[in-house]
Amino acid sequence: MTNVILCGGSGTRLWPISRKFFPKQFYKLLDNMSLFQMTVLRNRDFCGDFLIVTNKNQYFIALDQLEEIGVKNYRFILEPAGRNTAAAIALSCFDAVKNQNKNDILFITPSDHLIKNQNSYKRAVEIAQKSAKDGNIVMFGIKPSSPETGYGYIEVILNKSESNLINDKHVPDKNILSNLNTLDDINLHEDVFSIGFFKEKPDKETACRYLSSGNFYWNSGMFMFTPEVLLKELGAICPGIYESSNIAYENAKKDGSMLRILENDMLNIEENSIDFALLEKTPMVKAILADIEWSDLGSFDSLYDEFKKDENNNAVLKDALNINSKNNLIMSSSRMVATIDIEDLIVIDTDDALLIAKRGSSQNVKKVVEELKKSNSELHAQHMTVHRPWGSYTVLLESSLYKIKKIVVKPGAKLSLQKHFHRSEHWIVTSGTALITVDDKTVLLKANESTYIPIGSIHRLENPGLIPLVLIEAQVGEYLKEDDIVRLEDDYHRMD
Repeated sequence: MTNVILCGGSGTRLWPISRKFFPKQFYKLLDNMSLFQMTVLRNRDFCGDFLIVTNKNQYFIALDQLEEIGVKNYRFILEPAGRNTAAAIALSCFDAVKNQNKNDILFITPSDHLIKNQNSYKRAVEIAQKSAKDGNIVMFGIKPSSPETGYGYIEVILNKSESNLINDKHVPDKNILSNLNTLDDINLHEDVFSIGFFKEKPDKETACRYLSSGNFYWNSGMFMFTPEVLLKELGAICPGIYESSNIAYENAKKDGSMLRILENDMLNIEENSIDFALLEKTPMVKAILADIEWSDLGSFDSLYDEFKKDENNNAVLKDALNINSKNNLIMSSSRMVATIDIEDLIVIDTDDALLIAKRGSSQNVKKVVEELKKSNSELHAQHMTVHRPWGSYTVLLESSLYKIKKIVVKPGAKLSLQKHFHRSEHWIVTSGTALITVDDKTVLLKANESTYIPIGSIHRLENPGLIPLVLIEAQVGEYLKEDDIVRLEDDYHRMD
C-alpha cells in the first residue's frame, strides 16, 4: 500500500504561524514534531511507500523533515500551482498506473491532521484496505463530537431503510432518530457503509441537526482505493479532469524520485475537489466509521483543545505572564506576552505579525489573509525567516533603500549562480567558511571577513565546510524584492 500525502495546502486559518511558503503542516506544534512528520510516522507501519504531492516551493522543507525522521522510501509529485484535490489524486493514480502498480492500494491522507488513537486507526485502515481490494472507494467518516461548521459532513446509510431520511430540508421524528442511534445489528467499527449525500461546511442549525441524527459523520479527507478503480470512475464522470491530468503527467519532467508538473499543464486541469468532482457522483464510494480521536487542527480553537492548560485554563506556548486571565490561547515565537484581566482570547505573536481574536471566531482568520492578499502584502506568504533548499535567511531590518539579512547555508550547499539589476550586496561572515565567486574571481572567507558584490555582477555563495555557514548580508538599492534574481545556474532546478 502507498500512502499519498496531500501536502500543498497553505493553512490560512492558522495565520500568522502558517504562511503560504511555510504552512501549518510543517510547523512543529506538538512534541517538537510537525504534523507532516506525524502523518508519515503514523502510516509507515502499513505503507511500503510514500508519494508526497506538494507545491514546488515546499519540496525542500518536506525533504528536510523526512530526513529528520529517517524515512527514505518516498517519491514526490511537485505542483507549480494548486488545483485542489481532484488534480492531485488523479496525478497520483496515473503515477501508479504508469509504473505498473494499477492494483496497488492508494491511501490518501492530508498532511496536517492529528490522530491520537493509533490502535483504532490501524484497525480502521485494515478494514478500509479490505474493502478497497473489493473495488470500493472507501472514505473515513469521523463521529462528530460538536456541531462544527468548518467541516464537511457525509450521510452514512446505517441500514437499507434509512437512506435519505435526513437531509437539509427534512428532519425525521424523534422515534426514528432513536431507532437509528440504537441499531444493534451492525458493528459501526467493523462494517463498510453506503453514503447518502455530502454537505460541505453547513450552517450552525444544520450542523446541530446532523449531530443529533446519529448518521452524519465528519468527512476526514482520507480515502482508499486502487488507482485502476478511481481512474475508471474519473474517466466516466469527469473526463476533462481525467484527460488533462493524464497529459500533465505525460509531459512532466522526471528526475529520479521527483516528478515536476509543467505550469501550463497544471493550470489546464479544472480546479475542483475530489468530493465535488467524483465522490458525490459515483456509486463506488463507501464509508467506514473511524473512532480514532481525530482533529484537522484547522483553527486556533481546535489547537486550544489539544494544548495543555494551566490552573486558569490558559493554553500557553513559550513565555507568557497571565494575571487574572483565563481560558486563553497564547502563542509567542520569541517575546514575553503579558496579559491582565482577559478571558476567552486568542493571542498569536510572531516576529512580524500579531493576531488577537475571540475564541470561537478563529474560523474567520482566513479573512485576514484575504485582505493581506488584496493589499499586496507579503505577510500572508512568508515569515521573517524563509527556508530555501540551501538553508535559510532571516530579515533583520529593512526600509525602502536597504535590507539586512542573516543567511545560513548548510554544509556542502551552495546558492544559485545569479545576478541582480537593482541592488548591491555586502557579505560579512560571522561563523563557518564561505567560498564566494564574484564574476571571474573566487575567494575563501572566514569569520569577521567580508566582500562586496556590485550591481550586475555574477556571483555565488557556497559552504565548503562541515558546519553551517552564517553571514550577514546588507542589500542596498531602490528595489529589494526577491524577484530581482536572475539565475544562471542552479542545483535545485529553480530555473525550470
